[in-house]
Amino acid sequence: MHRGKSGPDTACVGAHCQGAAGAASAGCSTAIRPQIGPHHLYRPQTLDPASGAPQPPPMRVITKTADLETFSRDLRGQDFFAVDTEFMRETTYWPKLCLIQAAGPETEAVIDPLAEGLDLAPFLDLMADRSVLKVFHAARQDLEIFLKLGGVLPGPVFDTQIAAMACGWGDSIAYDALVQQVLKRRLDKSSRFTDWSRRPLSENQLVYALADVTHLRDLYPKIQTKLDSENRAHWLDEERANLTDPDIYDTTPENAWKRLKLRKTTSDYVLGLQVAAAWRERQAQARDVPRGRIVKDEALYEIAEHRPKTPADFDRMRAVPRGFGNSRAAQDLITALDRAFAEPNRPHYKHERSAPTPPGMGPTIELLKVLLRYEADTHSVAPRLIASAADVEAIAADDNADVLALKGWRREVFGERALALKHGKLALKLKNGKVAVEDV
Repeated sequence: MHRGKSGPDTACVGAHCQGAAGAASAGCSTAIRPQIGPHHLYRPQTLDPASGAPQPPPMRVITKTADLETFSRDLRGQDFFAVDTEFMRETTYWPKLCLIQAAGPETEAVIDPLAEGLDLAPFLDLMADRSVLKVFHAARQDLEIFLKLGGVLPGPVFDTQIAAMACGWGDSIAYDALVQQVLKRRLDKSSRFTDWSRRPLSENQLVYALADVTHLRDLYPKIQTKLDSENRAHWLDEERANLTDPDIYDTTPENAWKRLKLRKTTSDYVLGLQVAAAWRERQAQARDVPRGRIVKDEALYEIAEHRPKTPADFDRMRAVPRGFGNSRAAQDLITALDRAFAEPNRPHYKHERSAPTPPGMGPTIELLKVLLRYEADTHSVAPRLIASAADVEAIAADDNADVLALKGWRREVFGERALALKHGKLALKLKNGKVAVEDV
């Protein structure tokens, strides 16, 4: 629990507020001031009464629902706000949310979701409000958390990691590297690997957490300006749509098998894998442990292959833990398999095989990959944003392949040139040790 109080909705947290026995010191009134320096761009800084030097505003650590309502209302009136979370999930199935950081152009705060009596509803309502843009970096796990808490995916969303691909700053760029690249700031990494579930949080932890989101708040306008100036904002449409596709956050046990790579495509094998994967998903969710703590993926493949009918059958499987056959869970799995295979109208899996690559296409595919890399470097964009390996293979086999790389801006950047190369109208050569392209 954060202890002490310094002004409205600002908790005073850290060793300087703690007595020798860990209780709050009487009369504590010193607010935490995050050391985020002159890059605090968005509102006038207060002056230190002793030195007269500019100081950032006091850190707000929200532990009360009324304060969260006020903060959420303040954010709702702004064009955008940045969001970050700290969570733990090394030993659980569901992520345990430990901290929320949010920063808009005129306000920022740290929200303690573990504070006794705090209702996150005002903030969750804000996350679902489509009139306010939410800015994340590598948003997927954060979005998963808010979906689980509020039942609705946040939106609209701007992911700086995705946007960086269209700006030429790399594929899946790390947050600290992006901050260094764009803002020329070095991040303090001292609290990166910390137990965010323990209370009270130290001042260093809170400063680290808030700085993460204020950097993000500063990143967004610069990245958006670059995208707009180069007319590339629409380059991110498909990636944004994928990020907010509810299917990628689906935890329905019956769909768990879709995350696994099929090793066989016979109906009985796929049915066995479907049943085993669904059983594991239910077990993991009910016990709130990682899937691998129930059984590893390799065990699911063995179960699908051999379809155990007795507890002893599990003992002959190498990937199944020793003694598993004697457990209640094993009997539940056998029952689920028997029930599924006894169903007279059970569905029969039909594997839709992709068309095989025509023989002799290997060199063409490799040349197209070189061209892709060349065009990506020329246009300062991550290759993955232009075309996938499957796209390149499809183009090699079919001029009219139904792939994104032959549509819209991707066709302009790469697709037309790829077809020209394929038909001998374009040539690749080495010039001074570098790849060059010329019309034929």
